[in-house]
Amino acid sequence: MGVWQLLMVGAVMLLGVLGVLIPGVPGTWLVWAAILWWAMQDQSGLAWVLLVSTTVLLLVNQVVVWQLPPRRIREVGVTRRMAVFAGAGSIAGFFLLPVIGGVVGFIGGIYICERLRLGGHGQAAASTKAVMRAVGTSVLVELFTCLVIVGAWMGAVLGG
Repeated sequence: MGVWQLLMVGAVMLLGVLGVLIPGVPGTWLVWAAILWWAMQDQSGLAWVLLVSTTVLLLVNQVVVWQLPPRRIREVGVTRRMAVFAGAGSIAGFFLLPVIGGVVGFIGGIYICERLRLGGHGQAAASTKAVMRAVGTSVLVELFTCLVIVGAWMGAVLGG
């Protein structure tokens, strides 16, 4: 597989990860489609194992998300700015502290956004808790799943 095609697969995965943060965008499906595209081109045993593993992981992800309470975005005041902070924090955290950093960065991004908006630690912490209860958990589950898949793909491409 050529470098340009790998970059395109990576770009589709990045769009998928960002799509998880935007309501109505099928982010997890974009990540899965990128893995399918890569597996169809690479056709190695590792590529097929990663495709099957991705499919199973995304199905489990959907079951978990369906079990969580429905998202109440408007009620807690989630803004696009907050989604950007949470997404950027999650992606940065994922690369700075592999895997677990995505969770810490997501919550940290929400907290920083609320701290800038509200000014004080107490108000920002309370708002962060409210956001995580209302919508953060389901978004975090989807985002974390997609980041794990992207990390596995990067490991397969760079290591293989």
